[in-house]
Amino acid sequence: MKKALVAICICLTLLVFIVLAVVLIRTALFKSKQVQMEPAQDVIINGKKAADHLAHSIRFQTISFQDRSQINGEEFLAFHQYLEKTFPQVHSSLQKEVIGNFSLLYTWKGQNTDLKPILLAAHMDVVPIELGTEGEWIYPPFEGRIADGFIWGRGAMDDKASLLGILEAVEWLLLKGFQPQRTICLAFGHDEEIGGMEGASEIVSHLQSRGVELEYVNDEGLVIVNGIMPGVTQPVAMVGIAEKGFLSIELIAGGEGGHSSMPSQKTVIGILSTAIHKLEANQMTAKFAAPVELMFDYVGPEMKFLMRMVFANRWLFGGMIKKQLASSPATNATIRTITAATVFQGGIKENVLPKKARAVVNFRILTGDSISSVIEHVRQTIDDPRVKIRPLESFFVEPSPVSDTDSPNFDILQQTICQVFPEVTIAPGVMLGASDSRHYAKLSKDIYRFCPMRLGPDDLSRIHGTNERISLENYEEIIKFYIQLIRNSADAISRGN
Repeated sequence: MKKALVAICICLTLLVFIVLAVVLIRTALFKSKQVQMEPAQDVIINGKKAADHLAHSIRFQTISFQDRSQINGEEFLAFHQYLEKTFPQVHSSLQKEVIGNFSLLYTWKGQNTDLKPILLAAHMDVVPIELGTEGEWIYPPFEGRIADGFIWGRGAMDDKASLLGILEAVEWLLLKGFQPQRTICLAFGHDEEIGGMEGASEIVSHLQSRGVELEYVNDEGLVIVNGIMPGVTQPVAMVGIAEKGFLSIELIAGGEGGHSSMPSQKTVIGILSTAIHKLEANQMTAKFAAPVELMFDYVGPEMKFLMRMVFANRWLFGGMIKKQLASSPATNATIRTITAATVFQGGIKENVLPKKARAVVNFRILTGDSISSVIEHVRQTIDDPRVKIRPLESFFVEPSPVSDTDSPNFDILQQTICQVFPEVTIAPGVMLGASDSRHYAKLSKDIYRFCPMRLGPDDLSRIHGTNERISLENYEEIIKFYIQLIRNSADAISRGN
């Protein structure tokens, strides 16, 4: 018996040493993927003039309403005229096309037509102001006020900072006499906030009809975050290499109705509430999808030793990492398909039992899950024949393909970010929302989603929310980023293409 116990102890000790050795070796091999570049120092722009341009653009109420009949086309056309007046070099040197009545496509022809074009995308439409919140804005949402070191208003972050930033960059380069080797396309959709089917989708069809294949696409998407990622003290520039899918499911419970003095054991509102509670209490499984694994590979080596050891050994510490990420809505969304009940309707009077209750649950689908797997999860979780389940067909999309981080095009993005933001850590990641970028997957395998806005924990709620703003300093950085990105991408000779 003693010999057996001794043997077991020896085996356990050996096992511990083996595990410890594997952990230490993997940690030692967990090397940095960051690049070192000399900062770009030759870009001097007129920040005040650029800020005035962005502020003025916010005054055009280019709002996308879900009910398209409410959209004011005159605002979009006036915005076009403003751009033409504000960026004369762009409009005299680039070919401009209006697509789908209100979207814009600019083509800056390169000197080497054998090279595939790149495409920089943004969108001109904004979401409405939520009714009842108008008084919560420090400055009116469409005033375009410059105050307190910020440009305020709807669209300052999403997405006129990108759109105007790209145009400021091209205008600056044209004034400097820059001529790209590679053709550069600028694509500005007008309905991104409601699916992009009349904007970006039509731009893609237009380019396909001309036989255009793109080297890469960069659209809005992830940003530079600070104080959001656990274990990381420095700012992290997140480059979206994939984006989540989108699906909304309608839930309907029906009953007999009647007077509230004689209710059945469960009213239709109670039945539907139970169904939603089940979905919220039984979230889809957390997982490390491919873009998230890559994010860890880029961020982990920059952490302090203990955290570096944890992320280098996800085979051992994966459960702990998931628990930590799940503790915050911003990071929980990176590791699972998110369930969000967004609509609940039922009842017309306090003493009348409704015959029907309706809810809509929105899902943002993580890479590795699918529309069909989400629908099956909903059916199995609710497991109640009294609740009818119907996917809404107005807008749904599978998770995007994952773009290649080993591509020279990702290298260009990484180098550009390093040149303009030398203090940041750069990492790929998954975009939590849907964007126009998914449409461009028909034209290129390298689709990236990045705009270098600097966001802290308090800024996340401003996107689509109240008091949207961008700092004057950060907006200048955004313009410099696009200038450098165009120079790095279009200078094909220096890259040996």
